[in-house]
Amino acid sequence: MATLPELADRHDEEHGDYERLHFEGRTYTSLELSSMAHRFAGGLRELGLRPDERVLVMLPNGTEVGTVYQGTWRAGGAVTPVLFLLSPPEVARIVREAEPAVAVTSPEFLPVVRQAVEGVPGPRHLVVTGPQRDEGVVAFDDLLAADPLDDPVPRADDDLAALLFTGGTTGASKGVMLTHRNIAFDAEAGVKASEVGDDEVALSALPLAHSFGILVAASGLFVKGFGVLLKWFDPLAFLDAIEGFRVTRTTVVPTMLQFLLQAPLEERDLSSLRFVTCGAAPLPVEVAAEWERRTGSVVLEGYGLTEGTAALCTNRPSVARRPGSVGIPLPGVEVAVLDQDDREVPRGHIGEICCRGPNVMAGYWRQPEETARTLRNGWLHTGDAGRMDEDGHLHVVERLKDVIIRGGINVYPRDIEEALAEHPAVAMAGVVGRPDPVYGEEAVAFVVLRPGAEATEEGVLGFLEGRLGKPKRPREVRFVDTLPLTPVGKVARKELRLLL
Repeated sequence: MATLPELADRHDEEHGDYERLHFEGRTYTSLELSSMAHRFAGGLRELGLRPDERVLVMLPNGTEVGTVYQGTWRAGGAVTPVLFLLSPPEVARIVREAEPAVAVTSPEFLPVVRQAVEGVPGPRHLVVTGPQRDEGVVAFDDLLAADPLDDPVPRADDDLAALLFTGGTTGASKGVMLTHRNIAFDAEAGVKASEVGDDEVALSALPLAHSFGILVAASGLFVKGFGVLLKWFDPLAFLDAIEGFRVTRTTVVPTMLQFLLQAPLEERDLSSLRFVTCGAAPLPVEVAAEWERRTGSVVLEGYGLTEGTAALCTNRPSVARRPGSVGIPLPGVEVAVLDQDDREVPRGHIGEICCRGPNVMAGYWRQPEETARTLRNGWLHTGDAGRMDEDGHLHVVERLKDVIIRGGINVYPRDIEEALAEHPAVAMAGVVGRPDPVYGEEAVAFVVLRPGAEATEEGVLGFLEGRLGKPKRPREVRFVDTLPLTPVGKVARKELRLLL
């Protein structure tokens, strides 16, 4: 294996210049995109970025995201993507943990980042896209004007390439450390498993400043193809792109399919579309069946997690699928269903989904005990329950963790509970997820008020608006006298779900 910048240089040498990406009315060639990354890397070096330092990325979809990723890796740094839906306190928490040297954002998210870094040992430099020259910020275009860094800063395969923060049901933020080897291996294995060819036209509308974007940026190093990128997901624009560019493949989360199925698909020419990869949340079998019936394209469901560099298993075009299955492991990845003693359970029996391979994270950022617990006995323990059928297809049965997946975005109950605890009338709160036909799941908050205090559902939801990003806000608030607790005083979520 090689580092990500080395793979990028190898790709350019092998394929030369070709049309590679279309975004908002403009098509970019492969060498044009590489040149932007080389110059951004030069700009980062001029700012004093040192090897292993983090670059926080909070951007909407656009060419800038790939430029920052590839440029940061070339300059020897590691990227920390931040989903643009997060609130200032949530971003501040990541800044405190990651200690980035540079933060890159856009004008629309600049107020959020500014508020997040107030009073926090923040980045030395704040870089903003667009033409503005605000006081205290560095213009993105100024970095692109730097001399290109054609020879990447020497790094090893096992050096840090990305630090991605994922919350935990205990409330402790966890930074997943992914190396160059992790990302390059998983990207190449994913390309092979998906049987992607050099003639593909791929469409993406999922957030790139996220773990998904890391894999997209790296997957392009192993295949010659053409990509169409949308700034946001809009069902009509999505369908327009499929028609206009004769898209052959796309990647979605289940919620996107739900919205697309509400459109008059039969009035569209979707004949070019062959495969739709779906992940991030459980996909109802009936949704996949309706999509395939109405469009003629095939849905390939997959499964993964950030600690495994996003992808562990996927359905393959050339392998017969099992309804409800997330497919077979990627090449070079071992997936097993284990019992509490880390012994493999018989086929068809339920246990914890575990994996091992070059895709497994280096560990959690500055959390050796949590790393040891999750990576014990040589296996990455996902915390998800599943079963393996006789033919080696994995079926995810239920999440053992309490993470709520809303529209493909992880929502952590503890984050909501901590925000609710700041309300002066709230004595205690417990949050669980309930099924939702559109988003997959929605959060429901059960709240116990302080003696003599009063509050309304509308008032509590309004209180949370400034503290949590929209996806994390509960759909409803229910007031109760008491919460079910475990013997050690934790909210008993299993019992709480019985109240839904």
